Amino acid sequence: MKTASIIAYVLVIVGAIVWLLVGLFDFNLVNAIFGNTSVVSRIIYSLVGISGLYLIFFALAYRPFSEVG
Repeated sequence: MKTASIIAYVLVIVGAIVWLLVGLFDFNLVNAIFGNTSVVSRIIYSLVGISGLYLIFFALAYRPFSEVG
């Protein structure tokens, strides 16, 4: 489970950086590297979305930010 969490966090951080670039500079890094709507870019977007959903489930199921006691 730890490996899956690390991968999910990395993918969500990458997704956040991509959205930051889109918001500030109107530049999509994934499309620039892999092409507009290519299969690889769609896979990357899907993995980022799945990682976000995984982290939401993790936060709801395990409550890692709640106080102990």
